[in-house]
Amino acid sequence: MTTKKKIPRASKNRLIIFGTISIFLMGNLVVNFINYMININQLKETQRKLTSELLSLKEDAEDLSTTIQKLKDPDYIARYAREKYDYSTDGEYIIKIEEKEENDSLEVNENKKYPIYIYGSVIVLVGIFIYIVKRK
Repeated sequence: MTTKKKIPRASKNRLIIFGTISIFLMGNLVVNFINYMININQLKETQRKLTSELLSLKEDAEDLSTTIQKLKDPDYIARYAREKYDYSTDGEYIIKIEEKEENDSLEVNENKKYPIYIYGSVIVLVGIFIYIVKRK
């Protein structure tokens, strides 16, 4: 026969109290760990966004510096003023030709296709309906 050892009541109370406290502390540690991991991921994402923004700003700065160098040239300034602001020298005529964007024309053509298919299918369905009605 095996005999069971009786655990004193004071030991049971200590186990319950310290067990509850340790479970609470472990839960708190897990929650804090998860929060820190979430914060780290958010900061890494922010870092990625800021890095890409920094690269784009550096490219813009390079473009602006080349534009500044170009604007120091009087010939470039004259050509820029003619193109952008329609300035002309004596004896020159300005003729503006507006170019149509190809993307707009493609969208219009694609939008016109759908009603043709819809009208065609409606006509076919009406024809089938009339055929069924006359057959009876």
